[in-house]
Amino acid sequence: MWLIEQHSLGAGSPRLALPGGLLPPGAVFGGLVWILVSSSHVPIPLIQGWVMFASVFCFVATTVLAFLYVIGAHGNRTSWITLDAAYHCVASLFYFGASVLEALAAIQLQDGFLYKYYHENISAVVFSYVATLLYVVHAVFSLIRWKSS
Repeated sequence: MWLIEQHSLGAGSPRLALPGGLLPPGAVFGGLVWILVSSSHVPIPLIQGWVMFASVFCFVATTVLAFLYVIGAHGNRTSWITLDAAYHCVASLFYFGASVLEALAAIQLQDGFLYKYYHENISAVVFSYVATLLYVVHAVFSLIRWKSS
């Protein structure tokens, strides 16, 4: 699902808005991380707590941000572009930290735990890094858009 924005590119032709198009996949992968971590066994509860906080916070905030995009609450104001760039930079850092900690938990599960838990954590690590990549790409494009506004 790609969002189309109207910009004055000559005759007002529509342009593909890449940052807006990354919101739904980021929320989907974030939701998958949330589900996998909540259903798996993590040996250190503090790690699971941080990963859950980061994934739930980013999922809810991204959903609210996408909803505000859809209803047109932004009104093409510069402050909205600043908010978008700042949020996605923070979300990128949250998810990167969560990804590293989840990978650490998966490494610790390699020996002595059920293979099922190990596979769930590996899946959570993969989806967490994909979500991190999506948030980083969105942050980069949002910063480029912020700089040009």
